Amino acid sequence: MAGNNKEKMIIIGGGPAGLTAAIYAARAGLNPMVIVGPEPGGQITTTSEIENYPGFPEGITGFDLMQKVIEQAQKFDVRLQYEVVENVDFNNSPYNIKTDGGEYQADSIIIATGASPRKLGLEKEEDFIGKGISYCATCDGAFFKDQEVAVVGGGDVALEEANYLTNFCSKVYLIHRRDQFRGTKILGDRVKNNSKVEILWDTEVRELLGGNKVEGLLVENNKTGEETRLENVKALFIAVGYKPNTDLFKGQLEVDDRGYIITNDRLMTSKEGIFAAGDVQDPHYRQVVTSAASGAIAAMEAGKYLETIED
Repeated sequence: MAGNNKEKMIIIGGGPAGLTAAIYAARAGLNPMVIVGPEPGGQITTTSEIENYPGFPEGITGFDLMQKVIEQAQKFDVRLQYEVVENVDFNNSPYNIKTDGGEYQADSIIIATGASPRKLGLEKEEDFIGKGISYCATCDGAFFKDQEVAVVGGGDVALEEANYLTNFCSKVYLIHRRDQFRGTKILGDRVKNNSKVEILWDTEVRELLGGNKVEGLLVENNKTGEETRLENVKALFIAVGYKPNTDLFKGQLEVDDRGYIITNDRLMTSKEGIFAAGDVQDPHYRQVVTSAASGAIAAMEAGKYLETIED
C-alpha cells in the first residue's frame, strides 16, 4: 500500500494526453507520477489503424502507437502507477487523491482521464454486451466472420468501424439518423464506395431482437416512420460519441452541460494548479495528435505554475 505520498505533479490518466504530459514533465525535471488505471494507453489502443499521426506514413495501430509512447515515457523514468482513482479532494492545496492502492498529495495535477463510448439506452443493451453488442469493432469484429452486422453512428469512429468490419463480415449496415455523415469526407467516401456496406440514412435502432443475444434489429426511418426488421444481423457496434470521464471531479471542478471539464487557454481548470488535457476537456477534435498536444501544453503550464509557488 502506498502511504500518504507528497508529489510535485500527479497525472491522472495514461492515454495520449496523460503520457505526453508525463514525457514533457519528466524532461523538465518535475518527476511526475502517472496514475494510469489498470491498463495504460486509453481508448486509442482499440483503433485498428491510425493514418493521420505524423511520422507513420504507412499507418500504425493504436495499440502499437501507445506502446511506443509508453516506452518513451519509461525512457525518461516516468513512474506509472497501475491504480484506480476512487476519490479526490481539491478543496485545498496540496490536493488529495485516493486510489485503490493508497493516498497521494500533489501541488499540481493534470487530469487526462479521456472519455467513454456513449450507449443508445435500448432495452437489452446492457444484457447483450459481449453477446452481440459492442463498442469496439477492433476488439470484437473477428468474432462475426462471414456474418451480417450493423454499425450505428455517423462520425469518424463509425465510418472507420464500418470499413474495418468488412474485413471479416459478409455485410455491414451503417445506420445513421441523419441524411449525411458528420465524419471526414475521405472516410465517408470509403464507406460509400465499399460494396459490403449498406447505408441506412435517416434511420434509428428501435429494438434489439433476440432472447439472450443479438439475433436481429428493428429499425425505423425517422422521416417516413417505416419500420424494417434486419433479421440476419448478429451484432451491433455502437459508435455514437463519447461521455467524458469526469464523474470523479463533479462538484470539485467546473464542467459544462455535457460533463467536459472547463479550462482556460492555458488548460487550467477552475482550481489553480489543476489542469486538464485531451478528450476529458475537448468535445470538438477528438484526435490523438490534439490530445498529445494538449498534454504537452498542460505539462508546460503546470511547470510554470509550480515555479510560482516555489518562488
